[in-house]
Amino acid sequence: MEPALIPPANFSVMGIPTVIFSVLIPVAGVALFAYIMAKRAAPLVFSNPDFRFDRIPERIKGVLKLWLAQWKQPRYMMAGVIHIMLFAGFIILSIRSSSLVIIGIHDGFVFPGLKGALGHVYNFLKDYAATMVLIAALMAAYRRAVVKPKRYDVPEKYGKPHTGEALFVLAMIAGLMITESLFEGTMAAAAVKKGLEPEFIAPLTLAWLFKVSMTALPAGALQATHVIAYYLHDIIFFSFLCFLPMGKHFHVITSLFNVYFMKLDKGTVKPVKWGVADNKLDELESFGVKNFEDFTWKHMLDFYSCADCGRCSDQCPANAVGRPLSPRFISIKARDYAFSHYPLRGPLKASEPLIGGIFEEDEIWSCTTCGACEEECPLMIEYIDKMVDLRRGMVDDGNVPQSLQKPLSAMEKRGNPWGKMEKKRAEWAVKDKEFKAACPVKVLENGGSAETLFFVDSISSYDDRIIQITQSAARLLNAAAVDFGVLGKLEKDAGHEARRFGEEMLFQSLKEENTEAILASGAQRIVTADPHTYNALKKDYKGLPPVYHISEFIAEAIRSGKIRLNGNGDPGKVYTYHDPCYLGRHNHMYDIPRDVLDAIPGIRRVEMEKSRDRSFCCGGGGLMLFYEPIEEQRMGQLRVEMAKAAGANVIVTACPFCMVNMEDAIKTSGLEGEMEAIDLVELIDRHRAV
Repeated sequence: MEPALIPPANFSVMGIPTVIFSVLIPVAGVALFAYIMAKRAAPLVFSNPDFRFDRIPERIKGVLKLWLAQWKQPRYMMAGVIHIMLFAGFIILSIRSSSLVIIGIHDGFVFPGLKGALGHVYNFLKDYAATMVLIAALMAAYRRAVVKPKRYDVPEKYGKPHTGEALFVLAMIAGLMITESLFEGTMAAAAVKKGLEPEFIAPLTLAWLFKVSMTALPAGALQATHVIAYYLHDIIFFSFLCFLPMGKHFHVITSLFNVYFMKLDKGTVKPVKWGVADNKLDELESFGVKNFEDFTWKHMLDFYSCADCGRCSDQCPANAVGRPLSPRFISIKARDYAFSHYPLRGPLKASEPLIGGIFEEDEIWSCTTCGACEEECPLMIEYIDKMVDLRRGMVDDGNVPQSLQKPLSAMEKRGNPWGKMEKKRAEWAVKDKEFKAACPVKVLENGGSAETLFFVDSISSYDDRIIQITQSAARLLNAAAVDFGVLGKLEKDAGHEARRFGEEMLFQSLKEENTEAILASGAQRIVTADPHTYNALKKDYKGLPPVYHISEFIAEAIRSGKIRLNGNGDPGKVYTYHDPCYLGRHNHMYDIPRDVLDAIPGIRRVEMEKSRDRSFCCGGGGLMLFYEPIEEQRMGQLRVEMAKAAGANVIVTACPFCMVNMEDAIKTSGLEGEMEAIDLVELIDRHRAV
């Protein structure tokens, strides 16, 4: 049957077959795209190795959930829904866009399997998909140009806003949807005009609208519009493809790979260099990241994959209190560096130091490694390992903030950041005669054994306020009939923060001494009340017995009846639980502490707006107690405000560092007598039925 209109593959303009353009446009587009991608891949060739080729089933599962199902997008509901509409539409229309390229050369081409009923279903879906994408593009443009969410702002020190690029890309997307629908709609309108049976077009779609509105046009106008729409679509399609690697929309290409190669083990820190054993680190000429090429290829892929959505910075506590850190711009500045030093034309530029170049010292030291940025990112971009690597580079060059020099030196000499005597580590257990008589604690420094090792760590051994938590923990372990002991002077700081502040060799030394002492104790399991210690022993150490947070022990003791709780709801008190970063986000322990808290009879508990995996860091992880950042407000103060806004007057946490910061924030906010902070261990000990 004669077609209603001459297809582009058979059309001619002034005797010139348009099929020539159908070939030239894709060939030129693909060639240019290949050239650009080869140039963009250049930095990865010079990068450090990264081991991301293991655990393939987990990685495929991650792609299906996080990339294909867009799992994290609805965390910002409006923007998420718009993105899902765009993404779903593009997935559906990818087949149509590919077939259109071939249709311009071979009329009537249909992908195998799409000629029968399945083809009709697909055509129905793609008509609605094109309409949906156009609507989503218009909504996104309105948000960018009119609503202007604050997280899209670009501070002056970071350059110009990226609104123009975003609107340009949205215009190209709209152009693709309009030209594809116009190409189809004109053919259907011509068929109706000639009394032929048109291809079915889904009603109330963009293509349907064109069919209905253009039926009255002359045949010549329909023919011209049909061909012009096709070649405009072709030009926009390949221009769009080649524009993607030029900026923040590079993520359209790289996101699939970035999600596939994502970090699978939260709470861990990458080795100094993949393939170099811990006992060979002293053979390395340089530590950490100093130049761009010191990053791994995956971290460079992260820079390319940043969508500039601002979610990471919007959730970053350091950014919220005015510290000179915005995770979003860590990626953007590094991507701009890659673009400028590995240009599309001309020779490569000489490598430049990163610190003092594109990154500032305070910017890197401001990170608390809380993980809020990584938790929020829908593309699984990693920041903590980059921060640690940059700090390793600074430490290697002797570039350490003055406020951190003393605690790091003390940790090296005495095994704790306060420089306290090793022999005083277990004084909390033996100096108080009343406590010692009521709750005897085995001190294993001179021999002996215990089934469970209570790893206390530095702050819980030496800080007068936190020792109260340590003693409560010991009482609860004793009440639960746990055979436990402590290492005493044999215990060193777990080194969790030493490692995350770039002192890798110090961490390795602490790890080696602690590992030897723990294994010599003969303990079958380890318990700690400090999430940082818990994370270090569980994620950074190797070959140890199973490690537990004390909330897990308490929960089991309550379930078994070994610990019974009493209470009358504490009249006038409303509790809220603050999730410590290294218990929550880094180890996914959200429910157990809440279950323990809710086991107290009559207790009233409310949730803060930022809770669970969106919990707001208190700002006091390990060495952050010593660091003196540039900030407008303390993180702890902001967190106390959140608790008050939720209607709580008691903040419960399960981390000694959070306790220090919360109590300090209550005092500095003038809320003493109005607000209270207490550790979960202390609260349970207070309500324990004796």
